[in-house]
Amino acid sequence: MQTVMLTADQLDQAIAALKQGEVVAFPTETVYGLGADATNEQACQKIFQAKGRPADNPLIVHVLDQDGLEAVTGGRVPSTARILVEKFWPGPLTVVVASNDKIPLSVRGGMPTVAVRAPSHPIARKLIEGLGRPIAAPSANRSGRPSPTRALDVFHDLQGRVPFIIDGGESFVGLESTIVDCSLPEPVLLRPGFIGLETLESVLGQRVLLPGAHTPHKAPGMKYRHYAPQAPVIWINMREDRRIEETLSHLKQEFDPVALLAPQKWQDYPVSFFRVLGEGVDEVAHELFTGFRELDNKKPGAIVVIWPEDDSGVGLAIANRLGKAASRQVKE
Repeated sequence: MQTVMLTADQLDQAIAALKQGEVVAFPTETVYGLGADATNEQACQKIFQAKGRPADNPLIVHVLDQDGLEAVTGGRVPSTARILVEKFWPGPLTVVVASNDKIPLSVRGGMPTVAVRAPSHPIARKLIEGLGRPIAAPSANRSGRPSPTRALDVFHDLQGRVPFIIDGGESFVGLESTIVDCSLPEPVLLRPGFIGLETLESVLGQRVLLPGAHTPHKAPGMKYRHYAPQAPVIWINMREDRRIEETLSHLKQEFDPVALLAPQKWQDYPVSFFRVLGEGVDEVAHELFTGFRELDNKKPGAIVVIWPEDDSGVGLAIANRLGKAASRQVKE
């Protein structure tokens, strides 16, 4: 299969392909998605095939607004979901609600619920509007790899596997959406994202739970290893420079060459490859996956990330992605 790169001025081709049951990679404000008509089971199977995605890993269904949410639910939308979508849609928030039969069971990962969000990126919204139906879309990468934030990342992973990739520039957020299960009496944060736990609780005026060991896998990113480059990722979760330097010294002896993804202050540390991770949490969130991919292209023995864990706001999302990507974590 030949993969064609499209521009924002060529969306008619992409919309026609979606109507014909094809998949299209497109930008959202979070990361790039690989989309198909969410009501067409055969089309959505092409997503799983292109990504090498496990069949029990559900997809997120993208709609335009609350009317789109109503159209895919199995009844009344819970009040928690209504409050959240009124505040954060369109934007990087996914709600999990009871589904109706319009969304195939395979799209839902075999669950009676469906994960739904309304993207804010204009290209994503034009595709949904042009198709006239919701679009099911996980991130547009090979399963388990870092999510793509640029069209070039998608091309690297899915060249020859998908017919069209729309280049809409770099994703603004850089991490996947926050996912909240609103189908339960108390909401559960299934996947942290740009909208933090404290913000969710403030808007809802109630506690939002974190998933337990036996929480059903109702959303992407819960069951399998995710976000990992090919080189092993070592996460140095420390604040004291002396301890960090000691750890780096040991890692340089164990892995050769070493690639370092860290704040600017570490740019002169003697490693084979260095990339700035960022300073504030928003910048770190934006740069994490891109940094993984750029350093992985250098073929290092390991990618070492220096980032002291911060579980407030978007910091919880960064810790979540690093925890799933890292083969080892070194803590104080």
